[in-house]
Amino acid sequence: MKTPIFTGASTAIVTPFRGNAVDYDKMAELIDWQYEAGISAIIVCGTTGENATQPISEHEALVDFCVKKNAGRMKIVAGVGSNDTMTSVRLAESAKKSGADGILMVTPYYNKTTQRGLVQHFSTVADRVDIPMILYNVPGRTGIGFVAETYKILSKHPNINGIKEASGDFSLFSRTRALCGDDLFVWSGNDDNTVPMMAMGAIGVISVASNIVPAAVTELCKLCLEKDFDKATQLYFKYADLFAKLFIEVNPIPVKTAMNLMGMNVGSLRLPLVDMAPENLEKLKESLLAVGLKLV
Repeated sequence: MKTPIFTGASTAIVTPFRGNAVDYDKMAELIDWQYEAGISAIIVCGTTGENATQPISEHEALVDFCVKKNAGRMKIVAGVGSNDTMTSVRLAESAKKSGADGILMVTPYYNKTTQRGLVQHFSTVADRVDIPMILYNVPGRTGIGFVAETYKILSKHPNINGIKEASGDFSLFSRTRALCGDDLFVWSGNDDNTVPMMAMGAIGVISVASNIVPAAVTELCKLCLEKDFDKATQLYFKYADLFAKLFIEVNPIPVKTAMNLMGMNVGSLRLPLVDMAPENLEKLKESLLAVGLKLV
């Protein structure tokens, strides 16, 4: 029987920049803060970490740094997704060498593939690198998603641990749970889906919002794991507007903007991502203030 890499709240952490380089001092601060807030795992070099703009050397160095800085306190999961299977193999090998606890691998974007191709793409990496893998389904960004039958095939691989399910498709989620059971663990990939998905068997969330409210997301998952969905729902209602506003523009534009508004100084975005439109910036500020966060 498989054991999940983690349960509860995890953070798809931003990559702080100083100029065009990674700000490692700030990254160290963020890791410490996440741990103190009770976060179970950090996902580094994912979508929120702007991995699509990272050269391989920077990507590998950042994963290695996070593993060393974390020192076993939380689980570290490294993003290794690519539309080139062998690039994903290399990144997975590097993550394992660094001591990461798992890898997160998104569906191949742009060139896409068939469902049969998805099985081969993910299986190739899982066959070559002995490290637990989380599949990542976000067809709104990649242009290709899984069907439940493909999840069923991949769930039989011993190195494929679960799914970050960010499609927002509850029919897909429920059918996948019915087909795969505990052969494939599920984490919500959207903050606004966490409560209903955990009510149906998901074991946590890979969160964007926990970059700014880690303690609240930790508590939300704790309540769900304890089956106290009444309290979890009330807590969700408090943050529902903020969860929505963090996607008012393409992630991670809003969350990095929010962190800078809060004085966390995580630096700028890399092109092609740009600063928020002024009208959206005001909406984001209002939402942050509404949940009691202080702006500088």
